Amino acid sequence: MTDHVADEYVVASTAEQAVDLLTELHQRAATSLSQALKRYLKERAEPDAAQRALFRYPELRLTYATQGEAASTTRAYAKVQVPGVYRVTVTHPEAFRGYLLDQLRPLMSDYTLRVEVGSSAQNIPYPYVVEQGDELAGSGVTAAELARVFPSTDLSAATDSVADGLYDWTDTEALPLSLFDAARTDFSLKRIQHYTGSDWRHVQPWILLTNYHRYVDQFIRHGLEQLRDDPRFVRMVLPGNVIIERGTPEEDAQAVADAVVWHRYQMPAYHLIASDGHGVTLVNIGVGPSNAKNITDHLAVLRPHCWLMIGHCGGLRQSQTIGDYVLAHAYMRRDGILDRVVPPHIPIPALAEVQQALQEAAAQVTGDKGEALKRRLRTGTVLTYDDRNWELHWAHERALINLSRAVAVDMESGTIAAQGYRLRVPYGTLLCVSDKPLHSEIKLPGAAGAFYERAVSQHLKIGIAALDLLRSQLDSLHSRKLRSFDEPPFR
Repeated sequence: MTDHVADEYVVASTAEQAVDLLTELHQRAATSLSQALKRYLKERAEPDAAQRALFRYPELRLTYATQGEAASTTRAYAKVQVPGVYRVTVTHPEAFRGYLLDQLRPLMSDYTLRVEVGSSAQNIPYPYVVEQGDELAGSGVTAAELARVFPSTDLSAATDSVADGLYDWTDTEALPLSLFDAARTDFSLKRIQHYTGSDWRHVQPWILLTNYHRYVDQFIRHGLEQLRDDPRFVRMVLPGNVIIERGTPEEDAQAVADAVVWHRYQMPAYHLIASDGHGVTLVNIGVGPSNAKNITDHLAVLRPHCWLMIGHCGGLRQSQTIGDYVLAHAYMRRDGILDRVVPPHIPIPALAEVQQALQEAAAQVTGDKGEALKRRLRTGTVLTYDDRNWELHWAHERALINLSRAVAVDMESGTIAAQGYRLRVPYGTLLCVSDKPLHSEIKLPGAAGAFYERAVSQHLKIGIAALDLLRSQLDSLHSRKLRSFDEPPFR
């Protein structure tokens, strides 16, 4: 391919060519920056102006000049709304190749566009080409010195302004092509590795989020069974990037899983990887809305197809029984964590495809149908608090909870749903009642242990079955309910 210089753009006639050009430019920029960094650590040789000009993210630019052209599709994404120039910087285009092609192909098919690729004016910060950090150890060079010589992280450039509706859409010379640019994406890719203990490239597009480690044990057991029985699954990746390949003897695989030191990581992730790219990731996010917002902020840059919350909750109705399920049809958000960007009076809609999949999966796994399923599976409003000891404020909260008709209370579901709504990631919640704090059925050590042993395996199977059902209706899953008036073409 032709060499590119800054500010020179090459027209791409196909989506594949555009991604190839992006990949070439990013590889050249990242390699140049990495080599210059290693050279400086070894020889203290500073890069010259010509070398610095290479340390830039590639940019994808779409020019749409046809007024009133409309694609005859109900697709929720890959649409341009107004004439103008849409652009975004891109990082790791080879890793995001499937996503980029899924966005570009329908756009280039349905609209009259000029698609160009070139080097942007946005520098790649040097920490984003450092894989493990070992390169810096023992060099005697401080971070402050490196920031003086090389491009460093600029947090003002890593924002969620497009997702939060703060972007100026009147400037048609610089319309956003995507929710996240390269700097924002790279910021989150590093955070995913830090919090989950595994490379971001292992994260699968179908994500389960839980608030109890007991679900992890069941997920590992499920994953090892799938590696043994289902040829679609090729490997399992555990925290610390520990890999169990298909074909590993069962005893050896279990020994590897048992030896993983998961508690080194704040929100350990487990990845069951499929050959077709549609595997499942489970993240134990721990307890609380801050954790829920934190990890979903970062997972969102990977543009997953769906995330589901499967965890435990307190049942609020006398008719509920320990071990019953709650399918959230609405969320009462008392967590406060997103009030600035998604005020609590903004409704968070239930997504029909997700709700139906969760209910059908519950019927499949439990074997219950009709009235039997209704007795076991309650639908309604889930109340999410930021205070684990909300019961101590019951006298003040009773009237509000009663008015909301809430059927369950937890600390993560409302936040995860609001994040899905805000960041355009399909979402859903299926909780299991582990206690009934308003009806004198609290968690006691013996009873809780028996409940966990009995309930967690079935609950996890329902979550995985729901994702299997959703996988078959991917085209309709990315709902228009998640799209605003002013929306970038990429989902």
